[in-house]
Amino acid sequence: MDKKLIATRDGLGDELVELGKNNKDIYVVDVDIGKSCKTTAFAKAYPEQHVNVGIAEQNGAGLAAGLATCGKIPFVVTYAVFGSLRMCEQIRQEICYPNLNVKIACSHGGVTPANDGASHQCIEDMGVLRTLPNMTVIMPADYWSARKLVAAAAEMNGPCYLRFTRDAIPVIYDENTTFEIGKANLLKDGKDVAIIANGDTVRLALEAAEVLAGKGISARVLDMHTIKPLDVEAVKACVNDIGKIITVEDHNIINGLGGAVCEVVAEMGKGQVKRVGIQDQFGQSAPYERLLAINGITVENIVAQAENW
Repeated sequence: MDKKLIATRDGLGDELVELGKNNKDIYVVDVDIGKSCKTTAFAKAYPEQHVNVGIAEQNGAGLAAGLATCGKIPFVVTYAVFGSLRMCEQIRQEICYPNLNVKIACSHGGVTPANDGASHQCIEDMGVLRTLPNMTVIMPADYWSARKLVAAAAEMNGPCYLRFTRDAIPVIYDENTTFEIGKANLLKDGKDVAIIANGDTVRLALEAAEVLAGKGISARVLDMHTIKPLDVEAVKACVNDIGKIITVEDHNIINGLGGAVCEVVAEMGKGQVKRVGIQDQFGQSAPYERLLAINGITVENIVAQAENW
């Protein structure tokens, strides 16, 4: 991993500027927090393709739906807790039901809002939105994957939810890495245990794999950046080749990445899964790494789970 630290929300902001330059149908619908969500450069560069609806997320969803019916490709940009929960009815009724080409791009996913507390931390978003028909759900692992997956979301047709971090995280990929929505990235192969992670926890999975290698345990590491559609074949391969899977996520272990993987494993009727993630509890005001540690989302716990099968 690159020692450089940068938040995935920066990847969102930079890629939106690039997309807007090449495609005048790209629109950004802000809800008055463009500075935090990194859309101010887009607003300055392309004011005709930018709308700020104020602190009115539900209106933003409806406006985006209207833009989509006119052939535009709108990105509604806000915090995850507002974009997934406050807007949920509008996303269901006005975006997913008519299957409109709207992208909901949300910063501050998971517990990365840290000291802002539980009201701004969103541990339910990907689980809630993956249950909506027609919705695609994505969480990039670093700056470059954020840029590539934002570009891929703009190319695909239909509703898409993209989740980004507030905190700076290590760079894992380079600008030449390719990404496909619905296709996991194999970062390391192994034969003793599979670690499937997404978003800001991919770095922890990689670090844990290094520690395990030093203990003689070979770990396969997958970046499951798309939770829906899940890369079912990649999960099945982990079950058939290894049989032991650890999922790692900054999200409630209920209905998130761990839940999605468990659904596949249960239908296969074989294999074992251990879920590392938010332990079905609200967050609190504390530093980001402390909040992860409270929930066992650490390198040490991933290693312990692999060792104590």
